[in-house]
Amino acid sequence: MSQVITDKHGIQHYMITINVNGDDYTRVVKANTLLVNVLRDELDLTGTKKGCELGDCGSCTILLENKPVDSCMILAIEADGKKITTIEGIAESSELDKVQEAFINNGAIQCGYCTPGMIISAKALLTRNPHPNEKEVREAIAGNLCRCTGFVNIVKAVLKVSEETNDKEVISNE
Repeated sequence: MSQVITDKHGIQHYMITINVNGDDYTRVVKANTLLVNVLRDELDLTGTKKGCELGDCGSCTILLENKPVDSCMILAIEADGKKITTIEGIAESSELDKVQEAFINNGAIQCGYCTPGMIISAKALLTRNPHPNEKEVREAIAGNLCRCTGFVNIVKAVLKVSEETNDKEVISNE
């Protein structure tokens, strides 16, 4: 539960602690502070993009408790005590994650603005369903807009990761 702090003008602020990419961060935020702003402005995790700021484009997609969400639609105080994974935390080591590699190798990146959100959405899908079909991939990335690639190579990249994943392998983000 967030600790409430009232400043000398009577305005309430909230002390929150969030776990981002495995590290705990404590910050004091206003009630209306968006999670995307904490990630980008407070924690300097600029891989999470700010696009429409209406929850329509998906460029700010992160994993909140392992579920993809638009961080522009989440108040920072709603994330208090929760686990967050951004594009910077997708890889489990200094190597790129399989999904990141597949995007590069399959030409699924052009301008790159949508890429972090697309990768996060694809990662979430592959974690819960390591062998999706094309329709399931398209549904999983439906909340992410891309004006450059037409989605063909993005879908191809996700399906390639699926093909290369054996049934015993888990595409986890733990």
